Amino acid sequence: MAAPKKGRRAPASQGHPGRTLLLVLIAMAGLIGGMFYSGTMTPRLGIDLAGGTSFTLAAQNQPGKPNAINETNMNTAAGIMERRVNGLGVSEAEVQTQGTDHIIVNIPKGTDAKQARQQVGTTAKLGFRPVLTTTAGTKTPEPKPSPSKGGANGKAKGDKAAGDPAKDKPGTQQKASSSQSPDAKPTTQGRAVTDALKKAPSAKPTPSAPAKPSAPAVPPTPGADIPPALQKQLNALDCASKQSRATAGEKAANSKPSDPIVACKDDGTQKYALGPVGVEGTDVSDAKAVFDSQQGQGWIVQMDFTSNGGKKFADVTGKLAAKAPPQNQFGIVLDGAVVSAPSVSNAINGGNATISGGFTQQSAEDLGNMLSYGSLPLSFKIDDETTVTAALGGEQLHAGLIAGAIGLALVVIYLVAYYRGLALVALASLFVSAILTYTIMTLLGPTIGFALNLPAVCGAIVAIGITADSFIVYFERIRDEIRDGRTLRPAVERGWPRARRTILVSDFVSFLAAAVLFIVTVGKVKGFAFTLGLTTVLDVVVVFYFTKPLMTMLAQRKFFADGHSWSGLDPKRLGAKPPLRRRRGAAPTQTKEA
Repeated sequence: MAAPKKGRRAPASQGHPGRTLLLVLIAMAGLIGGMFYSGTMTPRLGIDLAGGTSFTLAAQNQPGKPNAINETNMNTAAGIMERRVNGLGVSEAEVQTQGTDHIIVNIPKGTDAKQARQQVGTTAKLGFRPVLTTTAGTKTPEPKPSPSKGGANGKAKGDKAAGDPAKDKPGTQQKASSSQSPDAKPTTQGRAVTDALKKAPSAKPTPSAPAKPSAPAVPPTPGADIPPALQKQLNALDCASKQSRATAGEKAANSKPSDPIVACKDDGTQKYALGPVGVEGTDVSDAKAVFDSQQGQGWIVQMDFTSNGGKKFADVTGKLAAKAPPQNQFGIVLDGAVVSAPSVSNAINGGNATISGGFTQQSAEDLGNMLSYGSLPLSFKIDDETTVTAALGGEQLHAGLIAGAIGLALVVIYLVAYYRGLALVALASLFVSAILTYTIMTLLGPTIGFALNLPAVCGAIVAIGITADSFIVYFERIRDEIRDGRTLRPAVERGWPRARRTILVSDFVSFLAAAVLFIVTVGKVKGFAFTLGLTTVLDVVVVFYFTKPLMTMLAQRKFFADGHSWSGLDPKRLGAKPPLRRRRGAAPTQTKEA
């Protein structure tokens, strides 16, 4: 007896539809579990729904530098703007680049639009200021004299100060400099040295103190050159918290270049009293991070000055080199914060300088970008500004949800009236699509910063029609097969290849339109494009991995297989032809894609 011929293997959705449905349910459970794990149960709302101020800024090249707008400078600008916006006391501010030449600034909850515009729209302020003195970033307590303990105590105290210079900050700095000055930079003459090199010799004790007879005259210098009012401000300055650093930075940035200031290190570890600006940031023509393999210094930052800036820098470094630490340092101040404080051992001529000392590649690039950005300067034009109150945002969200509910209700009414029992399949598919869309949007908030704005809500509403259209295409293909006289089970399988092609072409066109819209648009319209593209992809996933397997399973149920009048697949109502009959013993035909 001849073995029966083996036909082509049925698709997975046809052979094991239950497994496919189980995979979909597992994916849904995983996404919902991710929401609970992250603690984020609702999507992040954009400015137009939550309320606040939003700016769209376009970068503009400065004259003579047509290539100033690049990814590196845009990221640096965004970081500076974020620090400025945080100085307004806003904890939920968002600053992000968009495209190649735009920056989006979102400041929620009705922040003063005028103040925010002033903060984000101005160019970064960069300057080189001489360091008068420096100390730890915490608030310095006021000294409390205690003469009541007697002369013996006073003498003991004086002996202790002389014998343990580590207790006296100016003395410690001076002695560290004494041990450092002979060997601070034996092979890098004419270069500035950062704090990283200066800190290593400072750990040495006091054997170098006798090396210079004039050393005892130096300790009072740091404090002697500081006006009492400035010293009081330095003592009161606390750089420990982000808010206090932002406040101090804003005050320092708004001061005149000719005024001395107090400022925090950008990481809050140090605080400085600084003199007037010696070199403006606009005097820097270029700055970049370079790996020095010849002298083994590792990553360094090379600066080039303009002709006028080179003269200023040579004059300033010549004066600083003659002073003892920390007054031989200059602070690089960006928007009121000290980003670096290199020390100088010689006057630096020639219009260029090198900052070295324990840099990593990232830290060297960051400093180089800050110096370059301050010297560009990049200017920004506000293309769009939107201010929405929280109440108005809530009203817009409420209106958007009502619109979505009305649209969904109309789709449900149409499906029930026209497709009857098949409407249950469509509604179940819409429900799965809604869960996937909601959970993915919720999880995208903390991961990539996605915020649901009003155009995005519109995109989700439009997606209801797109998803329902895919179901309708499949249902109509099944009905066409039944009209040709086939029973439900072969109709489900024969109608799928034709419906699949139509669905893929339709969704591809929608996704292509969303992708183009996302690329060429700026601002909130991107939210519409992103949501439309996301829901289009989910439509393909739901139709292929939920709707089709579900129809395969329902085709085996008597209610649908026998063509009940409320199933939506009644052959009589569809005007079906007499059933197709095959000759006994004929080989089964295989489903072929049209």
